[in-house]
Amino acid sequence: MIVIGQMTFAYYIIRLYGSSVLQGNLEGWNAMTSHGYVPSDLMGNIVFGAHIFFAAVITIGGPIQLLPQIRARIPRFHRINGRLYIGSAFLISLAGLYLAWIRGAAGGLTGSIFITINALIILTCAYFAIRYAIQRNLEIHRQWAIRLFLAMSGVWFFRVFLMLWLVIHQAPVGFDPETFQGPFLNALSMFVYILPQVFAQIYFRAKATLSTKFKIVASVGLISLTLGIIVGVFGATMGLWLPVL
Repeated sequence: MIVIGQMTFAYYIIRLYGSSVLQGNLEGWNAMTSHGYVPSDLMGNIVFGAHIFFAAVITIGGPIQLLPQIRARIPRFHRINGRLYIGSAFLISLAGLYLAWIRGAAGGLTGSIFITINALIILTCAYFAIRYAIQRNLEIHRQWAIRLFLAMSGVWFFRVFLMLWLVIHQAPVGFDPETFQGPFLNALSMFVYILPQVFAQIYFRAKATLSTKFKIVASVGLISLTLGIIVGVFGATMGLWLPVL
C-alpha cells in the first residue's frame, strides 16, 4: 500500500511541479504551496525546486530499494539506487532545513521544529546505513535502511494520516486550517516523524523474538496501520493530489 501511495504521490509531484517548470509557469508551484515560488527570492526558488526534485527521486527510489526481488536479482541497480537515495536524503534534508528556517514552514515555529527533528533523524539514519553498508554488515544495514525509508517518508505519512483524520471527522478537528496550527497537528508530527522509529524497533524485535504473543501484537499493529494507510491514501489521492492535476 505504501508503494502504491508513494508512486501516486510521485506522479502528483512530477505532474504539478515538473509541468510548471516545462511550461515556464513557476507560479504554478503555489497551487498547493503558499510560497513555493517567490519572484524576488532566487536562492529560495532554487532550493525549493531542488527540494521538490529530490522529493520525486526518493518517493520513486525508496520503495524500489526495499523490494527483495530487486536486491536479489539486480544487486548492481540496488547499489546505484541506494547511493542516489542516500545522497538525496542528505540534500533534501539540508534543503528542508533552509526552507523551514529561512522561508518558514506551515505551522509556524512548531512546524519548523518538527521538520528539523525529521531532518536530523534522516541524516542520522543515512549515516548509519552508509556505515554498515561499508562494513558489509548487511543485516544491520538493512535495519537502518528501513529506518531511513520511514524517516524520508515522514512528509508523505503526514499527508496520508492527515487525510485519514479528515475522512473520519469530515472536518478540521483539532487544528486551524488557516494557520495550520493546533494540538492535533503537533501530535501528528510526532506520530509521523518520531514514532516510526519506535515502530521499526518493534518490528525488528518481533522478527527476532520467539514469543508468539509479541509477534501477534506486532502483527495486529501493522495490520491496523495498513488499514489506516489504505483509507488515508485514498483520501489524499481524491482530496489532495488528483484535484490539482
